[in-house]
Amino acid sequence: MNLTLGQIGDILHAEGDYDTTTEVFGYSIDTRTLAAGDLYFAVIGERLDGHSFVEAALANGAAGAVVSTRWVVPETVDATKLLRVPDSEDCVLRAMQTLARAVRRAWAAKPLPSGEPRRVIGITGSAGKTTTKECVAAVLSAHFRVLKSAGNLNNGFGLPLQLLKLEPEHEIAVLEMGMNHAGEITALARIAEPDWAVVSNVAPVHLEHFADGIQGIRNAKYELVQALPPEGMPFLNADDAHVRTFSRNREQHTVYFGTQHEAAVRATGIQNRGTDGMQFTVHADGETLPARIALLGEHNVLNALAAIAVGRKAGIPLDRCISALATLAPSDKRGELLHWNGAKIINDCYNSNPRALDSMVDALAAVQVNRRIVVAGEMLELGPDAAHLHRCCGEHARARGIDRLVAVRGEAMHIAEGFGEGAIFLETPEAAGEWLRKHLRDGDAVLLKASRGVRLERALAALSPD
Repeated sequence: MNLTLGQIGDILHAEGDYDTTTEVFGYSIDTRTLAAGDLYFAVIGERLDGHSFVEAALANGAAGAVVSTRWVVPETVDATKLLRVPDSEDCVLRAMQTLARAVRRAWAAKPLPSGEPRRVIGITGSAGKTTTKECVAAVLSAHFRVLKSAGNLNNGFGLPLQLLKLEPEHEIAVLEMGMNHAGEITALARIAEPDWAVVSNVAPVHLEHFADGIQGIRNAKYELVQALPPEGMPFLNADDAHVRTFSRNREQHTVYFGTQHEAAVRATGIQNRGTDGMQFTVHADGETLPARIALLGEHNVLNALAAIAVGRKAGIPLDRCISALATLAPSDKRGELLHWNGAKIINDCYNSNPRALDSMVDALAAVQVNRRIVVAGEMLELGPDAAHLHRCCGEHARARGIDRLVAVRGEAMHIAEGFGEGAIFLETPEAAGEWLRKHLRDGDAVLLKASRGVRLERALAALSPD
């Protein structure tokens, strides 16, 4: 949303001699991607202090920069372009979040010509948040002008940057909300103020940050539903025992989706078509229609149902919801299908956790090929149960008929242990890539999956996809 430095300064109670009439056309925390006319926020991250790049931002054409009052301005920096906010812990980040909330409220206050309210939809889940977000946005885009989170910008830095992209023409905002500590989703919800919430699942991830284990994860995900206004609508996975309980005190507004339990939007007749995706029948509001998605694995049927549930409540006909999902392709490193010398490669190595790995192994098991190979990297932040959880994934792969397993780095050695004969353990993604180059054959299918920190996609550097 275009604002002037004066309007922004008023919202942030900023000090400085900046030109209040200067118009801002965008917002940035990264000088590498900053465009002329952007307002630069000198946020302090884990490794870098954004104040060190203020001069570069202004040289690149930034309309101005938000900085801490404690920062000593170098003589080489034009002080008339600085909005100085009172120093405190994370003061510049908090200023960006404050501005994002103000933009969100100003956007919502302008009624649509149809009389319908503008809505912010928050999406969370232990696995598949980004894919669920893409599904919901695809369905809603069949009828509305939608702003969606780019990639997985779902934290205290990324979410406000997404909200700052709101324009008057947007009718709905679809925002992903992630967490690895208790209270983080509550903080994100204070900024985004969601009207509707989608919760896809609760699974053992980030366990090292939760002394109470899966119950802590459950409570952290419930924060999104708690943040809804009284008339807010949660969309919940009926197949997840934890998520089903999130409807308490909101039963009249809750919409369930699922495959195994009673739900407003339900799928039956699910057929796993391997690398061709999933086929199923959708039941919603008394209608029954066939559906097909190009996304791999039964877990993506639930993501599609979540999107259909949201679309139906937004007034989109069921057939349009289904046709919108049929056009959605897997995104980068999220079930992306590649080929090499007659072998199929499922690149799902953006991130991993035990439930997500098991689900993708199930998807691989449905592929009709000569051999099925899993390259499974370490899954991070699993806490004291990490060895057990990794070992169980190896056992699951063995039970699903996987032929070979390559475990990569650290705790992944326990995946190899659980799999047993036919598994090997390698220290690096590069070594896994060399193993694939030597052993992958025409007619094979291989799944690559690991936590982001493993950078398992580096294994693909040893291969040249067709």
